[in-house]
Amino acid sequence: MMDPWPDRIADEAMLEEVMTRPDPALVEDLAAAPGDILVLGAGGKMGPTLCRLAKRADPARRVIAVARWSEPGLRERMEGWGIECLSADLTDHAALGALPDAPNLVFMAARKFGASGAPEQTWAMNVLLPAIVAGRWAASRIVFFSSGNVLPLVPVLSGGADENTAPAPTGEYAASVLGRERVFQHAGATRGTRSFGVRLNYAIDCRYGVLHDVATKVAAGKAVPLAMGHANVIWQGDANAWTLRGLRRAAEDCPIVNVTGPETISIRWLADRFAERLGRPANFVGQEAPEALLSNAGRAFATFGYPRVPLLRMVDWVADWVGRGGRALGKPTKFEVRDGRF
Repeated sequence: MMDPWPDRIADEAMLEEVMTRPDPALVEDLAAAPGDILVLGAGGKMGPTLCRLAKRADPARRVIAVARWSEPGLRERMEGWGIECLSADLTDHAALGALPDAPNLVFMAARKFGASGAPEQTWAMNVLLPAIVAGRWAASRIVFFSSGNVLPLVPVLSGGADENTAPAPTGEYAASVLGRERVFQHAGATRGTRSFGVRLNYAIDCRYGVLHDVATKVAAGKAVPLAMGHANVIWQGDANAWTLRGLRRAAEDCPIVNVTGPETISIRWLADRFAERLGRPANFVGQEAPEALLSNAGRAFATFGYPRVPLLRMVDWVADWVGRGGRALGKPTKFEVRDGRF
């Protein structure tokens, strides 16, 4: 069967077009969750393409993106895609209350980097705000983002932690994200709020992500850290599609699934693949530990199928992008962190 994906991503316009190609499964699942889609925290790394993907999957549907719009030109670009953009500070209760009702809500607002330095802000954004949202939109279907960081480090050969693994968050960020999960579970148990949680790690875009982090170090001749010697990744377009498909599956018992790719990727192996493509030697610092932050996404595969974009296709795209000096978002994943301090 012919690979449906291009050999290379020429520019950002093409990147965002490729990331927002809907498939029949997404169209079918969205049809089972009719009505407006309200996206809170839509101005981050994944929000713009998630909104555009929803609009392309159902052009007649109203998609409402809410953010502070700090990135120049982003609001205008999204409005050009047919997305309604509203400005709001989500920490302002009055502003939150003034936002429209919607039968479908995607909650993307979060705080990760800097979490250790200002824990009170982290908990307010990651726990208090979700509690308010769960009450304000109690009658809506809600999909919210969590993180694989709520799970413990597991042996590299274990196949990854699955949803039956007891959470064991390390650090303020991971603990507060687990708090977010518990808030939505509580809303389901006490008010019947229907929700669905996405434990994501790590989304891949040519402009950021674990692959970009490793490729840029190889390209610059910098040492690739091996302390967290293995990782899981998934193409951002696939992660966004599964998130939107979660709206159909939102339920009072708040199902939560691991969302990532099927491979346990060796960071050393990954750096060597970029070295081959970039014509530069790979340098390393540190040594692989026997445990890593790894998730088993078997339940997601059973629910949504396997990711559409395979790993080596992503490697090719990112290597070409970095090798040409394509724009970076300047937002490293810090995948190498093992102590939960982001």
